[in-house]
Amino acid sequence: MPATRDDLFARFTALGVETRTRDHAPVHTVEEAQALRGEIPGGHCKNLFLKDDKGNIWLIVCLEEAQVDLKAAPAKIGSRRLSFGKPELLREVLGVEPGSVTPFGLINDTEKRVNVVLDAAMMAHELVNYHPLENTATTTIRSQDLVAFIRSCGHEPKVVAVA
Repeated sequence: MPATRDDLFARFTALGVETRTRDHAPVHTVEEAQALRGEIPGGHCKNLFLKDDKGNIWLIVCLEEAQVDLKAAPAKIGSRRLSFGKPELLREVLGVEPGSVTPFGLINDTEKRVNVVLDAAMMAHELVNYHPLENTATTTIRSQDLVAFIRSCGHEPKVVAVA
């Protein structure tokens, strides 16, 4: 059973990480999120769940306006040719539905299958925003606390200028 939103918040508490969460109607695209979110501070982000031609899984986390070239990205992140991961694989590995992809889903990657890439431009923001495992809310977290959370899930993120 994948972690719930409450499980995620319990992990934040255990880590001493402060977050702020705002509930909203479900959003599935960056455009929908922009229209609904109002004035939430910090960098607003998107997440690309990808698989390379050797079967390695990648999660690229970047600012919502970032243009990630999937042909150029492999050389930047150390992968092979990339394509989007299938919804079934997303559910299996990160325990979230399409439209709810988030680095917080790493709480469910107990086998440590995902290679995590955080875009350098996003990490320059003090505050960053992601779905808390579901697309009906937005959680604000300090970028340094995001790294601490990811490490607590057993992953060592790469910070790379992807876009």
